[in-house]
Amino acid sequence: MGVLRKTKPVKLLLDLFDKKDSAISIAELVSIFSGKMNKSTVYRILNRLEESGLLHSFLGNDGLKRYAKGDQRPVTSKNITMHPHFLCEDCGISSCLPLEISTSSIPNYTIKSSEQLYLGQCNNCQV
Repeated sequence: MGVLRKTKPVKLLLDLFDKKDSAISIAELVSIFSGKMNKSTVYRILNRLEESGLLHSFLGNDGLKRYAKGDQRPVTSKNITMHPHFLCEDCGISSCLPLEISTSSIPNYTIKSSEQLYLGQCNNCQV
C-alpha cells in the first residue's frame, strides 16, 4: 500500500464524503466529478481510498458498487470489521447500518470478507 497524497482530486472526493451521510454509487461519483476529473481518475482514487481504510465499498442489488466513509480497516488488515448495509428500494438511498456482523468459521474455508445488504424502505419513503 502506497502513501496517499492529498491531491486536489483526492480532496474533492473526501470533501464530498464528509458532507454525505449515505453511501454513493460509482455511477453517481463519476457523474458528479465528470467536469473535474475523468472516470479513470475517479476509479483510481476510490481504490486508493479504500485500500487506505478511509472508504469502504459494497455492492447493491443493482450490481453497482457503492462507497461510504470509513468504518473499515485497510484492505491489508487481518481484522476486517464487517457491518450490513441498507438500500431503499424506492428512493435508492443506501447507508451503513450500525451493527457488527460476526462470521462463523467454516472448516476447510478461509473467509476474507462478507457482505450483507438489507432491502426495504427508508423512513422518508414509508410516509
